[in-house]
This record gives sequence, structure tokens and C-alpha cells, in this order.
Amino acid sequence: MSTLVVVKKNGMVCIAADTVTSFGQERQRAAYITAPDKIYSVGDSYMGFVGSAAHEMVLESVFSQQTDLPEFQNRLEIFEFFRKLHPRLKEEYFLNPKDEDDDPYESTQMNLFIANRYGIFSIFELREVYEYTRYWSIGSGSRYALGAMYAAYDRTDSAEEIAQVGVEAGAEFDESTECPITSYCVSLAEDVSVC
Repeated sequence: MSTLVVVKKNGMVCIAADTVTSFGQERQRAAYITAPDKIYSVGDSYMGFVGSAAHEMVLESVFSQQTDLPEFQNRLEIFEFFRKLHPRLKEEYFLNPKDEDDDPYESTQMNLFIANRYGIFSIFELREVYEYTRYWSIGSGSRYALGAMYAAYDRTDSAEEIAQVGVEAGAEFDESTECPITSYCVSLAEDVSVC
């Protein structure tokens, strides 16, 4: 799968990820493909995803057709964007929304992070949106990344260094995570509170 992290500290946000793509037991390392990055620029935001590699082309297509890109300023704006996107994913991109029989809603099958001047956010399969005050991680190496970032957060002033430590821990202990690491940082808007 992957290790994807977001960190917020000292007026900065950072999103970072590994660059290996897995297909079951097969892996494509960054050196073998032209676009190994799991993080994409969407307007003034960075969006990273884990899960099916098909999401990359779908999201690239969706955002290439947007005349005005969303700002993703808060949880509700992010939720509304993905709520409106869901029918398009089914109709235009043939998304299979079936997951578990007892799920209360159809699944978008995507787990994403958004990092921008407004903060760090996640969107999960049922369109749940969370905003984080410090850091979080998703993907198969997330438990290692969370532990490493927990240990580094109060010892390091740099959001980017904390994010790098998180993905490095994923690469060290998770078989589906591998370096090199890509990371992108953004200054928080002045009216956004920081821990």
C-alpha cells in the first residue's frame, strides 16, 4: 500500500509519502515509472492518496476538468466537494461503490490527505472528513509512522522533518513502503491557529 503523512507545526504544514507502487506481490519502484509521486497539486492544496493506483488517473481527470478548483478551507467544504463528486465517480468513472454489506453509505474507495494553508485534513471511504491539529498517517505503514512522529513531534521544530521521520519509519518496517520520499510544505494562513 504506502505510507502517507501530514504534519502541522510552527505555522507550517507538510505532506509526505513514499514512492513505491504495489500490485499484490509485485512492486514498481520510483526508478521504473515516470510519475511515482502519490501527492498532487490541486490549486493551492496538496492532495495525497493511498489505495488503488487507479485513483491517480481518476483524480487527475476530475481536477483537469474543474474550471474553478476548490480551496478546501474546512471540513464541510471538503465533505461537500466529495459528496458531489461521488455520483460522477460512479457514472463517469465506473466506480464500484460496494464495500461491506453493513456500511451505512456507498464507498468512494479512496483514502486521502489534503494539506494547504488552512490545515491538514483526511477524507476516508465513506466521505468522513477529519482535521488534525498535529499529525496523522494513513496506509500500510501508518502505525510505524505514527509512532515515529509521536516521538519526534516535541523534539523537532520542523513539520517537514517530522513528516520525513514518519515516512522513513514506514519504509523501514512496512514491506509496502519504500524510499525515495516526496514532501511538500505550505505556510499556514495567519488566521489559522497552530498548536
